[in-house]
Amino acid sequence: MKSAVERKKTFRKMLSTYQLYLFILPTVIYYLIFHYAPLYGIQLAFKDFVAVDGIWGSPWVGFKHFKLFFSSHYFWELLRNTLGISVYALVAGFPIPIIFALMLNEISSRRYKKLVQTVAYAPHFISTVVMVGMLYIFLHPGYGIVNSLIKFIGFQPVDFLNRPEYFKHLYVWSGIWQSTGWNSVIYFAVLSNIDAEQHEAAIIDGATRLQRIWYINIPVIIPTAVILLILSAGGIMSVGFEKVYLMQTSLNLSASEVISTYVYKVGLQGARFSFTTAIGLFDSVFNFILLITVNQIAKKLSSTSLW
Repeated sequence: MKSAVERKKTFRKMLSTYQLYLFILPTVIYYLIFHYAPLYGIQLAFKDFVAVDGIWGSPWVGFKHFKLFFSSHYFWELLRNTLGISVYALVAGFPIPIIFALMLNEISSRRYKKLVQTVAYAPHFISTVVMVGMLYIFLHPGYGIVNSLIKFIGFQPVDFLNRPEYFKHLYVWSGIWQSTGWNSVIYFAVLSNIDAEQHEAAIIDGATRLQRIWYINIPVIIPTAVILLILSAGGIMSVGFEKVYLMQTSLNLSASEVISTYVYKVGLQGARFSFTTAIGLFDSVFNFILLITVNQIAKKLSSTSLW
C-alpha cells in the first residue's frame, strides 16, 4: 500500500514538472535513434555479411574476424600508432589548459584577460580542413615559412609532412594549439566560483601568490580535472579520423595509419563490413574497459569518479 502511494506521489511530481521532461525528450530520441538503434548491427562482427542476404540471413562465423585481425601483421602497427598518438596527446595536452586557466586567472586587467581569452578561443573554430591546409602551407619544403627560415639560416629544407618521425608531433601540437583555449573554459568557470574571501584571508596571513594558487585554486580544480581525465582516458582509442586522414601521405603511412583510417579504407572502400565491424567493436570494448579501470583508480586515489 505504501509503495502504491509513493508511486502516485512520484507520478504527480513528474506531471507537475512535465516541461522538463519535454525538454530532454529530443535528446533521448536522438540517442535512441542514432546511438542505441545502430547497436543492432554489432552482430555483423560475428557474421560473414552478404548484402543480398541481409544481416539476419548472413552466416554466423563466431570470432573469425577477431582472430584474423589479432593475428594480422598490421594489428600491432595500428595499435602502436593509435595508442601512441592518443597517449601523447593526453599527456602533453591535458595539463596545458589547466595551467593556462590558472595563469590567466591571476591577471587583474579585465580588458587584457578578455583579449587573451578571445585570441586563445579563436583557433577552436577553425575547421579541420583549414587547419591541415595551414600546416601544408606553413611547412611546405618549397615555399613554407618554416622551411624558408630554415634555408635562411643555412640548413636544408625539411619535408615535415612526409617524414614519419614528425607526424605525431605535428598532429598533437597543432591540436593543442587549436584546443587549449576552448578546453580551458570549464576551468575558468570553476575558478570563478571560488569565494574571494578565501584569497583575502590568505593574503592577510601572508600567503604568496604561488601559495594561494597551490592551496586554494588547484584543490578546487582537481575534481573537475579528474572527471575530464577519466572521460579522456575512456576515448583513448578514438583518434580523430578526419585530421589523421587529411595529414596522411604514402610516405608517412608507417606512423599515420591508425584504426579509424584503416577501418575506413578496408570497410568502406574495400567493402569488408564484417571484418571492420569486429575491429570497431574491439575498439569500443577496449575504451570501455579502460574507462572503468581509470574510473576505479581515480575513485580510490581522489574519491572523485563518474559513479
